[in-house]
Amino acid sequence: MVPPSPEQPGNRTALQILKEQGKLTSDTVAARVGDELVDLHSPVSNPAMVVPVVKSDLDALRVIRHSASHIMADAVQRLFPGTKVTFGPATDKGFFYDFDRPEGQFSESDLERIEAVMKQIIADNIPFRREVISKEEARKLFEGMNETYKVEHIERLEGEITIYRHGDWVDLCAGPHVLSTGCVPAVKLTSVAGAYWRGDERNPMLQRIYGTAFTSDEELQRYLDALQEAKNRDHRKLGRELDLIGFHKLAPASPFFMPRGTQVYNRLIEYLRALYSEYGYLEVISPQIYDNELFRISGHLPEYAENMFAATTVESLEESADRISKRSDFDAPSLQRELEQSLRYGVKPMNCPGHCLMYGMNRRSYRELPMRMADFGRLHRFERSGVTQGLTRVRTFSQDDGHIFCTLDQIQSEIASFLDLVNRVYKDFGFSDVRVMIATRPDERLGSDEAWDRAEEALKQAVKAKGLPFEIAEGEGVFYGPKIEFHINDALGRPWQLGTIQVDFNLPERFDLTYVGEDNQHHRPVMLHRAIFGSVERFLGVLIEHVGGAFPLWLAPEQVVLLTVSEKVNDYAREVLLQLQLQGIRAVSDFSSDKLGAKIRNARAMRYPYLAVIGQKEAEQKGVSLRSRDQNKDLGFTSLNALVDIIRREGVPFSMRNN
Repeated sequence: MVPPSPEQPGNRTALQILKEQGKLTSDTVAARVGDELVDLHSPVSNPAMVVPVVKSDLDALRVIRHSASHIMADAVQRLFPGTKVTFGPATDKGFFYDFDRPEGQFSESDLERIEAVMKQIIADNIPFRREVISKEEARKLFEGMNETYKVEHIERLEGEITIYRHGDWVDLCAGPHVLSTGCVPAVKLTSVAGAYWRGDERNPMLQRIYGTAFTSDEELQRYLDALQEAKNRDHRKLGRELDLIGFHKLAPASPFFMPRGTQVYNRLIEYLRALYSEYGYLEVISPQIYDNELFRISGHLPEYAENMFAATTVESLEESADRISKRSDFDAPSLQRELEQSLRYGVKPMNCPGHCLMYGMNRRSYRELPMRMADFGRLHRFERSGVTQGLTRVRTFSQDDGHIFCTLDQIQSEIASFLDLVNRVYKDFGFSDVRVMIATRPDERLGSDEAWDRAEEALKQAVKAKGLPFEIAEGEGVFYGPKIEFHINDALGRPWQLGTIQVDFNLPERFDLTYVGEDNQHHRPVMLHRAIFGSVERFLGVLIEHVGGAFPLWLAPEQVVLLTVSEKVNDYAREVLLQLQLQGIRAVSDFSSDKLGAKIRNARAMRYPYLAVIGQKEAEQKGVSLRSRDQNKDLGFTSLNALVDIIRREGVPFSMRNN
């Protein structure tokens, strides 16, 4: 549906130009002028640069979803007068709008009502109209509407201000938008959540309604099906159902690992430890709490202070209180400095400064390099409550942290070895789609251009030598050196950034780290920061969703569950359970009085890799009737020796099997 073009003074609109050029079709959603995405209402000064954006283009979704957010806000204010709007952008997955609703939260039934009104607005095919107004006009307009959040935002704006209307509804907006509400083919509201105004927890809490829009009902349904599958795999949901993890309000954003979850967690670390011994890493244990001087040397204070947990002692507090009580001339800055002095210690948010201390405790020779340190120490970072989420964003976690101290000449070989290790690990977990990205020097950086040249070239050559395709992220390196990032796609095609290796010239300089070279002179080592999982917590969250809670046999909390047909075979089943456990197999049992069908359903829900049914026949023949979760079929009668062989063969990661 394409309504008549609104009148525009001056330059012709993109719509008019595309009409004249014969490029306007029913699928045209917007236009691109050079690198800028514009709506069809926008005046264009150079007709030759106008290119149509049609529904099949990725940019079209952005415009459609932005328009859908305005339609949603209109529907909300029709249904709930007095509700104020804030921002409503398009996102990679859809759109959202933040609302200040006097009555409080929106319910699921509210979302259904809002969506129904949205569909009526779409059916009415109301034209969007773009207007350019002055700052004073914008202020008066939104003050008259009592849109206080918009008025506050207007004060931050400079230059041309645009508003968009459809019917009687208007919002401050830069666009772009579709021509009319009827150009939004398929919409769905998905959820509601809390959000602070401007993302600051000191500001009012708003209600954020999420939705999505697509160019057809078929595309929308495919997305909703994928969304439902993602909900079914959500690690927070599965974590509860499978008794893996828990959370409590008295330990915010800090996971509790139940016995089953702890088994998986520890097995992840044991797996890496086995690889570390093969790849020449030496595991260390470093302190949890340091004097803040460490973080001043490393450069993390004062800039990183708001992300750290501070620590103190009663002695320090008493000393500060005594100094304060003896003085009457304390002003606010002096009091703040005194309080900061009492908070003398910091809980470590990362391992690297401590590893620098360990390296510097002894005189080092070039013969000791490369020195590879690994540390699973617990870290703490103060994440704002608005951004924490399950296991993927927590305040306490452990990294599979490693730091390599080496010479410039050793960088390439160390990175090549790490690439082998990373790819081996990801294959063991079934991550076959791995993208490599090399982030190069930013404008603000430490170290000489020559050192950066060598480091960046070493990264590129190491990746090329492995025959791996890679992308360059210009200027995205950290200030102390370039880095490689590893991005994976999970079973649902969702991208995750996991591992990284970073070249660091900064910390060895700040900690004055040296080694004695072959020339008997002191030289500065290079420090490589590297991780494969990232944090163990986040990796486990990603893994739970990737496998849908069905861990591979070598990682699963239990490898086989014994299910008895009746109480008559319980004695034999107990013998089997004991024999399996003595062989090191993680076996559990269900000897309850439930019917076999119920036992099987419960066992499947717990994602046990193997179900071993024991009836009278199995007891007489000294075996079990085996069913495989991964093969999704019955394997028939299996002797105990054969069962042990199966589990032992599959009970180690693929890369560690003797094929």
